[in-house]
Amino acid sequence: MVTGMAVAGLTAVLLAANGGTAAADCDGTRAQGTFAPPGATVPSDAKTYDMELVPAGARIEVRQHTGKHGTVVKLRVGGLKADYAYGAHVHQKPCGTDPAAAGGHYQNEVDPVQPSKDPRYLNAENEIWLDFTTDKAGNGEAAARHGWNFRPGGAASVVLHREQGGAGDRLACFTVPFAPRPPA
Repeated sequence: MVTGMAVAGLTAVLLAANGGTAAADCDGTRAQGTFAPPGATVPSDAKTYDMELVPAGARIEVRQHTGKHGTVVKLRVGGLKADYAYGAHVHQKPCGTDPAAAGGHYQNEVDPVQPSKDPRYLNAENEIWLDFTTDKAGNGEAAARHGWNFRPGGAASVVLHREQGGAGDRLACFTVPFAPRPPA
């Protein structure tokens, strides 16, 4: 049987080999990366699709803490466009060369109609929304806290969007080894 810790440990090794780092502890995951274009010579798990708003070399860190009372996801970024309001959400699939590769937003209660447009499902209570506005140096942070945990294999990336709220153009994507709550 593979435990959440074993999967997180293996993911940390794979991330380190692909331009990012990750660490796992009993109740969470920490991943960090440096954005690069999808076709960069040195591949990265942090991909930028818009070099003006998410320049190559910008940084991202995502932390997930999971427990019996739910999940907290924290986001920190640096080196982005200054004084800009970004949308950010946890998505279902890992990043790819095509911005659409990350799939739709992770939803605790999944909308039976995909892509989801129904506000009963597409909202900050049912999804992980991490909208933020950068400061004058291009740094920003956000956090989301929910009383539920991720399903195994259901969440795999954080996507930065052009607009805050429900969505918008995909500017960048970071593959993150999100994990469900470890068994008690």
